[in-house]
Amino acid sequence: MKIYTKTGDKGTTSLFGGTRVPKHHIRIESYGTVDELNSYLGLIRDQPIHQDYIDLIIGIQDRLFTIGAELATDPEKSTLKNGKARLTIPKISIEDIERLEHEMDMMNEALPEMTHFILPGGNQSVSFCHIARCVCRRAERLVSQLNETEAIETYTLTYLNRLSDYLFVLARKLSYDLRAQEIKWIPKKNENESI
Repeated sequence: MKIYTKTGDKGTTSLFGGTRVPKHHIRIESYGTVDELNSYLGLIRDQPIHQDYIDLIIGIQDRLFTIGAELATDPEKSTLKNGKARLTIPKISIEDIERLEHEMDMMNEALPEMTHFILPGGNQSVSFCHIARCVCRRAERLVSQLNETEAIETYTLTYLNRLSDYLFVLARKLSYDLRAQEIKWIPKKNENESI
């Protein structure tokens, strides 16, 4: 099978179900950004981090493929005439969300209390987490916008919201594990104050 199909040469692409839409359609922007996020998670997974984090990230990447498949499906063509789903993949569940919450709670137990905003950085692995967190927030905004016109699955937005929180806590935990410096953001008091 060839990778190139030439069907998108005029700026349109096909959703699952056959509907063609412009490549800049909010649905395409949504699942494209989820795909971008998934790629950044692969970059985090390739860092010298504990295997437990790697295993969880692999599970998250699987869930993001589920979200991508959902977003790539035309909701009007998602079921067959007999009422069966065209796309037979599991949906995001409350258990997926609770897993992220549990992992955050476990990591937070080992971390010092956060009293200020933290400047992203301090270690390459930590920086990748912050980039992924920002991409996740963008994906969440796009999916939220899509949801205003075309309803999405119940837990998709919640999962993306919780995932961005998880990536923030993971960044802090990796800073702690790797003994990287966390630099607090302390606003300048006046314009003349130097950094």
